[in-house]
Amino acid sequence: MEKNIKSADLVAEEIIVWAKEQGMETAFDRAEKLKPCPIGHTGACCKICFMGPCRLVGPDAEENAAGVCGATLPVVTARNYLRMVAAGTAAHSDHARDMAYTLLEAATGEAPDFEIKDVEKLKKVAGILDIPVEDRSKEDIAKEVAETFIAQFGQQKGEIAYIKRAPKKRQEIWRKWGIVPRGIDREIAEGMHRTNMGVDQDPENLMMNALKVSLADGWGGCMFSTDVTDILFGTPKPQKSTASLGVMKEDEVNIIVHGHEPTLAEMIVDASTEKEMIDYAKSKGANGVNLVGMCCTANEVLMRHGIPTAGGFLNQELSVMTGLAEAIIVDVQCIMPAITKVAETFHTKVITTSHKGKMMNAQHIQYDEHRAKDVAREIIKTAADNYKNRTTGGSRVTATTPVVAGFSHEYINYMQGGSYRGSFRPLNDAIMAGRIRGVVGIVGCNNPRIAQDSIHNYLAVEFIKNDVLVVSTGCGAASFGKAGYMTPETAYELAGPGLREVCEAIGIPPMLHLGACVDNSRILTIATQMVEEGGLGDDIADLPCVGIAPEWMSEKALAIGTYFVASGVYVIFGSESPVEASSVVKDIKKSLWPERVGGKLDFIQDPKEIIEKTLKAIDGKREENKLKKYEPGKFGAERVLLSMADRRKLEKAGQ
Repeated sequence: MEKNIKSADLVAEEIIVWAKEQGMETAFDRAEKLKPCPIGHTGACCKICFMGPCRLVGPDAEENAAGVCGATLPVVTARNYLRMVAAGTAAHSDHARDMAYTLLEAATGEAPDFEIKDVEKLKKVAGILDIPVEDRSKEDIAKEVAETFIAQFGQQKGEIAYIKRAPKKRQEIWRKWGIVPRGIDREIAEGMHRTNMGVDQDPENLMMNALKVSLADGWGGCMFSTDVTDILFGTPKPQKSTASLGVMKEDEVNIIVHGHEPTLAEMIVDASTEKEMIDYAKSKGANGVNLVGMCCTANEVLMRHGIPTAGGFLNQELSVMTGLAEAIIVDVQCIMPAITKVAETFHTKVITTSHKGKMMNAQHIQYDEHRAKDVAREIIKTAADNYKNRTTGGSRVTATTPVVAGFSHEYINYMQGGSYRGSFRPLNDAIMAGRIRGVVGIVGCNNPRIAQDSIHNYLAVEFIKNDVLVVSTGCGAASFGKAGYMTPETAYELAGPGLREVCEAIGIPPMLHLGACVDNSRILTIATQMVEEGGLGDDIADLPCVGIAPEWMSEKALAIGTYFVASGVYVIFGSESPVEASSVVKDIKKSLWPERVGGKLDFIQDPKEIIEKTLKAIDGKREENKLKKYEPGKFGAERVLLSMADRRKLEKAGQ
């Protein structure tokens, strides 16, 4: 990567260069101008009361520095970490709460534009929640499922329901250390209370509580949201589509759906195909309506409908700079205030839709699930009315790449054996035999202080060369899609011999798109199913799997990484550490967390070191499980890998 390159996304880089020539500013420029505070960046600043902020710095800060109240550097650093995890958990879980209420109102008829599309998934979830399904309508079941989920947020005692979805050994570890969440809101509130001035002064206690709060996210809010979204809109199956900022069309009304709430986006998808809406766009001079996704909303509509994605977090300003966006529709999370400033130079309307996330200088059209389709139509008409106001052509932005997205854990189970023989056995066997060395999840945001997508893409290519299967969500998945890596052909071109053979047999890419950032819960479910299938240990901590967030920037990312640690996974974050200031806190995450829960969190800036430590960790788990030593191209005995044609024959015979 050349030193001055801002993005590995070539189309994004083209727009960044063009914008600079036009005197326009982007997040990449602001990141260069505005250096991070060296004190707060390492966790050494306390600003939770107005006696401060207190800056605990100096050569002997760990031993002697203290805030006005007497809080030491380890306490301050641990409190800051817990607060970030609590905020990230709150973001994911508030999203999940909204999804649960939408399910409830779909079941009761209060939200008539929504329907229950995956009844099989609904019944499966009901079974997990011990809700009877026999002789009941899908609406009746859905109502009780939704009410059960909603109750989980305010539950004051006991354990959140989905804890029992984890392997038995993992549950025992959580109970031993007292970190099973009681209720989602309960743990967020207590975490914030503990970090208030004058409450929890023990860094070890604070960091163990961070694990507890994060579990309310991973095995609570995120997992709830994934399941409800599947029930309402359908469990994803692979979809062919395209990626890049070049997916917008010069002769159509371009509408970008951006954010994290899929409910309105689903309605816009439906409404955009209606003859009335297409005719309306044509009456304004366009040839139709072109819907484009951005950030995690992009992942939601991509994996269910094949709607093309314009990319992740750092592409939002650039999407406006194409000059082709009639409207960018935003809801919550990862929305840059800067897009309204950029839109002033172009004709793009920035439309906010949530009372939680309004913006200055943006138009607000309040989303209401009770009249969701009408709101969607209003948005489409507003965008179409703006078509005539284009001032800048985007013909310079045309390149796109193919992408195959939408590998839910249900589909991964199906693709390994079909409807009648679906199983995680082939994946486990491939790992045990050494065809697949291990599995890595590369997830998380982009950060403009790092060349966009550069570390994501570098790591992914190196891992598949080493026969490591890559799964991805969120902006990480967007980066691989834009790079053209999420196609089966990538296996032929770049994967190692063992992984290539597996991908060829099943017909899949070596990098699997699993969905939005809340869908990291799918990775937890996959890991649990691998454990339950047998042969790779009896806990998630035994699996040859590593989680990586190489370009992270969000509190949500930190919450995700922490709940994977609590689930027993070795997790690596790129960039600097938010607890770097305190050796005590660093030792807690390096030594105490692994001792108690089996997971560990490292912050590593060098991509080559990330690869080295990841492969070492994977090979270490292989050795602990007494699996065949990984040797490229040399495989042990295993069950025969069936091709898609062979599986279809078996399915036909079973009918």
